[in-house]
Amino acid sequence: MIKFKVKVMLALRGMTQKELAEKTGIRPPTVSAICVGSVKHLPVDALEKICDVLDCQPADLMEFVRDDVQE
Repeated sequence: MIKFKVKVMLALRGMTQKELAEKTGIRPPTVSAICVGSVKHLPVDALEKICDVLDCQPADLMEFVRDDVQE
């Protein structure tokens, strides 16, 4: 699964979800969904806006976490 680390990046920069929404033009509910990991899809242009505002790379915002497979 893909785990989003936007919440961590916001904390490191002392920024709120509301501020991110205002600076990117992304709707606050969408920013919230990204932060809690419940977003179903993330358009590339939204990712670009977030990276621009947070001055980071896409890999700083997300990571792949392998689901535990129990046999």
